Amino acid sequence: MQQMRPHALLLAAPLLLGLAAAFPAPIPAQQTKTITILIYDGKTGRPLIPDNYVIRIDHLDAVHNEWLTLKDDGTGIVAVPSGATFLGVQGAYHKSLDLYINCDAAMEKDTSTLHWYSIPDILSTGVAASNECYKGKYADATHVTPKPGQFVFFVRPIGPREALDD
Repeated sequence: MQQMRPHALLLAAPLLLGLAAAFPAPIPAQQTKTITILIYDGKTGRPLIPDNYVIRIDHLDAVHNEWLTLKDDGTGIVAVPSGATFLGVQGAYHKSLDLYINCDAAMEKDTSTLHWYSIPDILSTGVAASNECYKGKYADATHVTPKPGQFVFFVRPIGPREALDD
């Protein structure tokens, strides 16, 4: 067996390093995280088909519907950008001219208040927003257990009180 000379190793090392640089190990692609949005009637608990959603992140007013895919059954799929930590969602109806009242804010003085939900919580366990629109006998009809990656919220149409505020 022929023994390799030390100076041959020195000559071969840059060649091997060059080959390693030319063919780097593949870097795993960053997975896009998605959240499924489900909207339900706050009184009946039945799924609704909104005309659109209004998607906001991280307590900012900017609307980011470019991350949204709206399915025919009313389900929204949001491609969450990396680094996003909070999600705010509203549903639109009447050809997207009116926004539903989110039932998590139904008991507040300003029913247009937007509540924010943790994106890591939605992705890991799923989150169902509270339903303050209707109590009592409607509470059981509107109980939904979300799956990981799902954000479930309840809504009602604008009522006479809110219509007067516009």
